[in-house]
Amino acid sequence: MARYVALLRGINVGGKNLIKMTDLKSCFEEHGFESIATYIQSGNVVFASGEANTTALTDRIERMLVANFDYEASVVLRTRTQMRAIVQRAPEGFGAEPARYRYDVIFLKAPLTAKTAMQSVLTREGVDRAYAGTGVLYFSRLTSRAAQSLLSKIVSMPVYRSMTIRNWNTTTKLAQMLDA
Repeated sequence: MARYVALLRGINVGGKNLIKMTDLKSCFEEHGFESIATYIQSGNVVFASGEANTTALTDRIERMLVANFDYEASVVLRTRTQMRAIVQRAPEGFGAEPARYRYDVIFLKAPLTAKTAMQSVLTREGVDRAYAGTGVLYFSRLTSRAAQSLLSKIVSMPVYRSMTIRNWNTTTKLAQMLDA
């Protein structure tokens, strides 16, 4: 059984697409997934599956969520190996100064690539920094100037439909959960 994390996009945000994590876990259980754990309310599900085709697995989970929760499901799926690599290959110093910077990982849904996504992610000189990774963008912004960050601009762009954002703490915790 392979271990995965499903990152659900657009649930429990701004009072929309409200899904209880207990209901989400039950849904995964009812559809044959194993070793299921959810993490915080933003739609992170760690699970095991015998399915090796990640595209087919993503499609299956999206159809399952649409049928069970009646919302336009969009899932970014990552394997344990991919999550380890995302954490290990972060830019040097990324996540090292949490009192000074806010750190986020922008997970990209195929076929969107980091190279293409970087063209849409705006940064403000002296506030934001963005780095391309494999299937992700690493984004940091000065906490003292966070209100001036351009990260919030991305939500109004068409490319945002192929992304979901998790902060660095959540990203590293999910990687740890996959290893547990």
